[in-house]
Amino acid sequence: MSLNDAHAFAFSLATTLMVAIVIFKAGDGTMSVMPASEYDGDASAIIREVDPFAP
Repeated sequence: MSLNDAHAFAFSLATTLMVAIVIFKAGDGTMSVMPASEYDGDASAIIREVDPFAP
């Protein structure tokens, strides 16, 4: 997934689920998104966190 697609997907998930979503770079170089509460990978792999409650 491209970075632009990941941002769009993360924003959509964050506003739908009303949870914080992280965008991270996987070991093979691809981008992916998941709820922040479920992410247990390396913190340095996180590209951005999308929080629906942030101003």
